[in-house]
Amino acid sequence: MSRIDILLFDGVEELDAVGPWEIFSAWCQNHPQDGWAVRMISPDGGPVACAKGLAVAAHAGLDDLDGTGVLVHPGGIGTRALMRDERHLDWVRAARETVPLLASVCTGSLVYAAAGLLRGKRATTHWGSLDLLAETDPTIAVDRESRWVDEGGIVTSAGVSAGIDMALHLLTRLTSSERAEEVRRYVDYAPEGGRRPR
Repeated sequence: MSRIDILLFDGVEELDAVGPWEIFSAWCQNHPQDGWAVRMISPDGGPVACAKGLAVAAHAGLDDLDGTGVLVHPGGIGTRALMRDERHLDWVRAARETVPLLASVCTGSLVYAAAGLLRGKRATTHWGSLDLLAETDPTIAVDRESRWVDEGGIVTSAGVSAGIDMALHLLTRLTSSERAEEVRRYVDYAPEGGRRPR
């Protein structure tokens, strides 16, 4: 069984975490035969206070990444402190050594940049933080247009709702475009404001 871990922290943007959760949990619950599970993790394994006041519980702490195939680092106002938190940055760097695929939503990419994980890569973030991403690491080729950017071992996405699009892309990578389309229809999601899926 492989696992997707979505990081929670105080000040996390709610939809950054819960949007991908919806996609991945719908997939895992409806297709256990695919061999994946998803969980929320937090620094101490306890609940966090999100950016807009929602309290969200975690399933586990940060100390167990055995079996983690994908780590998703959401954004939110809390990332500003995490960008300067050497302990957190060291944890992110260590995760990069053991987790095959890292992803970020919104300003989660700022933390990856501060940890040096985006050096020389193409990446994106929330439109309001594109300049900060470039300032954090001038070697990054900042993509100001894409909803998500896939650099192989690291995938970054634009702000908030873009995490849903990125999660569907990751689902395509992990399984197939047919499975991703099935999940998209199940959650009744129409990207880019298009017509509802039928």
